[in-house]
Amino acid sequence: MGHTDLSLDFAGIKMKNPIAAASGVFGYGEEYSRIGDIRAFGAVSVKGTTLKPRAGNPPPRVAETPAGMLNSIGLENPGAKVAAEEKIPWLRQFGVPIIVNISADTYEEFSELGTIFKDVEGVSALEVNVSCPNVRAGGMAFGLDPRSCYRAAKAVKDAFGGTVIVKLSPNAADITAVARAAVEGGADALSLINTLLGMAIDIRSRKPLLGNITGGLSGPAIKPVALRCVYQVAQAVTVPIMGMGGIRSWEDVVEFMLAGASAVAVGASLLVDPLLPERLTRELAGYCAREGIGNPGELVGAAWR
Repeated sequence: MGHTDLSLDFAGIKMKNPIAAASGVFGYGEEYSRIGDIRAFGAVSVKGTTLKPRAGNPPPRVAETPAGMLNSIGLENPGAKVAAEEKIPWLRQFGVPIIVNISADTYEEFSELGTIFKDVEGVSALEVNVSCPNVRAGGMAFGLDPRSCYRAAKAVKDAFGGTVIVKLSPNAADITAVARAAVEGGADALSLINTLLGMAIDIRSRKPLLGNITGGLSGPAIKPVALRCVYQVAQAVTVPIMGMGGIRSWEDVVEFMLAGASAVAVGASLLVDPLLPERLTRELAGYCAREGIGNPGELVGAAWR
């Protein structure tokens, strides 16, 4: 068996392995650090951060579904100022690239967020959330229309200057058109997919189970949709892709890479197995060694190249 090097340069982000923590389940790392090793990740994407603090949606906010879960957290967060001055400095101690996921209601807010994080030490990239399905204002709307996505990406890129990742929605009518618009707007990379829009109904109360009525569906149930989106987008753009959606095994990681993803992010599966990144890294290295693959980058896009 030969030596496998799992490291990669993802749009200027130096990752020691291709496994990242997806925004949404990782918070700012404090809770995760009590049960798992943050250093096991190749990069971490912190929770959706907005200009001003947000209390989030009314409860209940989470519901289990077959092979997945619904969430309608509603971007509860302490606001960009607290994230920049308290959360990011704390997270820096682990030496893992930090991606700040940002969400806004207007293009002006996106620009302000880019400015706030521009000179914050330790921020490797901004992930522009144009695809959150459980926020009424803004949210997913930016990610459904190519022109809106272009303007959001441009607003952040012009203000931030550094690496910008745009997170795409599977709910778009033509995800490849939105992907191309994001790149034209200045995106250095894309991440996909965000959750699908779904709901659940409580048959006892005969009312929607979530306080927000609808929420984002994640987990293994959405993997086939995510894989299809990555496969299509990878052939439409030349920037690197971080694939996500239902990843829970090394086989899933390899599938996403074959579809065109250079790196992957794990979300809902972390709630089931917080030690997943260590296992995925170890098993991916074992697979590559068995197959005589020096670096997983050799797999990227092989399903269509």
